[in-house]
Amino acid sequence: MDRYIYTTMTGALHTLTAQRIHANNLANVGTTGFRRDFERAESYQVQGGGFETRFLSQTQATGTDFTPGRVETTGRELDVGIRGRGFIAVLDANGEEAYTRAGNLAIDNEGRLLSQGREVNGIGGPLVIPDFQAISIGQNGTVSVNPPGGGMLEVGQFKLVNPD
Repeated sequence: MDRYIYTTMTGALHTLTAQRIHANNLANVGTTGFRRDFERAESYQVQGGGFETRFLSQTQATGTDFTPGRVETTGRELDVGIRGRGFIAVLDANGEEAYTRAGNLAIDNEGRLLSQGREVNGIGGPLVIPDFQAISIGQNGTVSVNPPGGGMLEVGQFKLVNPD
């Protein structure tokens, strides 16, 4: 005997999952570099005699919308925007590599380049910026400074990660 409660329960479970994803999207609408997630569900027919009209739903892996957002010009030398689907590699609290799209960078008292308090990971390790008069960040993530004595010094390059 088919129990309608199980059919109803699967639909309700997936509706709750969708609400959680939408709530997260709304909570992060003002977060720099945030990309919205979307839910996916698929229905499938219950197998067996007499069940031809019965369908259940099954949640699929959530996806992320990588549609480019608007780039805002801030005038800060340390603000960067990422074109396409890439991420900036940073170090989390455990020293493990994590990824962000937040491009509002800062430099701490020790000269470490940070994104939202996390060290930006360069190709050769975390980027440490020496004293400078001016700083520039190239389109490929290369960080260069004009030191107090003059000239131009290349400090390193962001480790950019593409999810493809």
